[in-house]
Amino acid sequence: MGPDAQGSAAAARDALPAGVGRARDPSLYVVSPTICVVGTSYVGLSLAVLLARTHDVVAYDIDESRVEMLRAGRSPIADPDIEEHLRAGGLRLTVTADMNEAYPGCEYVVVATPTNYDERTNYFDTSSVEQVVADIRRLEPGATAVVKSTVPVGFTAALRERLGTDRVVFSPEFLREGKALHDNLHPSRVVVGDRGPAGERFARMLADAALDEDVPVLLTDSTEAEAIKLFANTYLAMRVAYFNELDTYAATHGLDTRQIIEGVGLDPRIGAHYNNPSFGYGGYCLPKDTKQLLANYADVPQTLIGAIVDANTTRKDFVATDILARRPEVVGIHRLIMKAGSDNFRSSSVQGVMKRIKAKGVHVIVHEPELDGEDFFGSPLVSLEELKERSDVIVANRLVHELEDVAERVYTRDLFGHD
Repeated sequence: MGPDAQGSAAAARDALPAGVGRARDPSLYVVSPTICVVGTSYVGLSLAVLLARTHDVVAYDIDESRVEMLRAGRSPIADPDIEEHLRAGGLRLTVTADMNEAYPGCEYVVVATPTNYDERTNYFDTSSVEQVVADIRRLEPGATAVVKSTVPVGFTAALRERLGTDRVVFSPEFLREGKALHDNLHPSRVVVGDRGPAGERFARMLADAALDEDVPVLLTDSTEAEAIKLFANTYLAMRVAYFNELDTYAATHGLDTRQIIEGVGLDPRIGAHYNNPSFGYGGYCLPKDTKQLLANYADVPQTLIGAIVDANTTRKDFVATDILARRPEVVGIHRLIMKAGSDNFRSSSVQGVMKRIKAKGVHVIVHEPELDGEDFFGSPLVSLEELKERSDVIVANRLVHELEDVAERVYTRDLFGHD
């Protein structure tokens, strides 16, 4: 990197907004590989912004509207830290919808495309990942593809063998929607499924870009890294299911759920975290990851993994039955999003509750500011005022300030006011 480039890097560093943080290692401004990130949703965009603070990054997405938003300095997803960085500018980030502009010259290409769970095959649909890796091999065969999309256990090893290359690496992400950049700046750990120089170099790039000192870094084989991702998310789903079933027991027997949870959580081996009852685990990751792990157990004895998957259905059945016991004529759904600070309602648990209520012939209306149009799967979309006026019961996965004036009609399992 020449003097001009070093000066530009320093200017980019100094332009970061106060409180957002700066990379610690000055050497990162001297050695700067070009990185491409494919996909600009939570995983891809948070990584692109993280690395563009100190490296040259190209963000590639086939969605032209996302590309135009990013070029205008606006984020296509709800994430305060990403929005602040884009507003402030100074990122070494180029955005394109043309793969021929994205891949050439890159040392690493991060693949962050969707891998939705296919109910017909009982496996993730990995076609987008496979297509991207094939394009990388064609346009920039010297690049290392780093798969951040969640995949079945054994996927990377099989893809390497099929393509005859070791330039495909899996690295799981551990991010929360709405806090994706924050979780990259303050990672719990960095895991890369490659123990060679390429994996080690990429892991160090992520750790050095973080604001925290001494970030735990784990280099594993690819299949073990894939298993880490699925087992971690399934454990989180198990914890959600456990406290939900505790709540179901307490509600059925007229007990105070909060007293029980607080007492249980005082055991330091259990702790008072991730313990707030809900309508079930949802969002983009936990439902599909638990099902994928269960599919990977096809030839392995198990009881617990299947129970975790089944528990989510049981919980929604209980919640819907409990709401219907109040004999409402109109049920209002307050927000479809999975949690506060998110704009995503894919596989949100409240949708499962809503379907069960509608199946019993009860009229359902929905307040969801993130949606345009007149209805959501046949249920009218209404303003907050209309929701409050018409609903006999208002269903809210989390109790929020704007419902305090109608608290006597709100149905929620929320105890602690957090996700």
